[in-house]
Amino acid sequence: MQKTLAYAVMLAATLGLAACDKPSENAAEDAREAQSEAQESMNEAAEERSEAAQERAEEQRQQTPEPMPAPAPENESEQPATPSTAPAEPANQ
Repeated sequence: MQKTLAYAVMLAATLGLAACDKPSENAAEDAREAQSEAQESMNEAAEERSEAAQERAEEQRQQTPEPMPAPAPENESEQPATPSTAPAEPANQ
């Protein structure tokens, strides 16, 4: 009879502990699920931001007129920008 009573007590204790542990197990599992969902949402938001940035960059490239080519630098051997004065010749009288 003592063995039967001991088995019954052990079984009751085991079932009692298993029943008590469920809420904490569920809470931990829910927390893991919430964390993974939050991570997925962050990843999706980052992808959307990068796509939007690429679209804005493309729009800016399309809206910006092509720059005019810069004028070629003038050589110094060509005519100067200001006329030079010729040396005055002495007047013969």
